Amino acid sequence: MISTWSEWKRYPRPGRGENLEAPISPGIYEVRIAATGAVHSFGAVDNLAQALALLPLGTKSWFGRRDTSEVPDLEYRTCATSTKADARDAADRMIGRRETYISGAA
Repeated sequence: MISTWSEWKRYPRPGRGENLEAPISPGIYEVRIAATGAVHSFGAVDNLAQALALLPLGTKSWFGRRDTSEVPDLEYRTCATSTKADARDAADRMIGRRETYISGAA
C-alpha cells in the first residue's frame, strides 16, 4: 500500500533547533535544493524519519565536524508505504518514469 506524497517542507539546518517531520515507517523520501529544484537525495528506506535525520550534509573538516556553511537550503517530502519492498517498487517505477521522460525530451 502506497500513500501520497507529503507537502514539501524546509529541511532543518543544523544548529537552529528546527525539527524534521516524517513518519517512522517504510517509504520513499526526496530531498531537493530549494532554489533550483534539483534532486539532492532520493531513496526507499525502512524508516523515513531516521533516514532523513542521518542524511550526510556539508563536508567533513579535519576536526570531525561538518562544515554546514556550504549546505544549500533544502526541502524534503515523504511518501509512506506498508513495507520497504513496496517502497523499493515505487521508487523503481519513479526512476523508470524519469529516465523515460529525460530520454524522450533529449
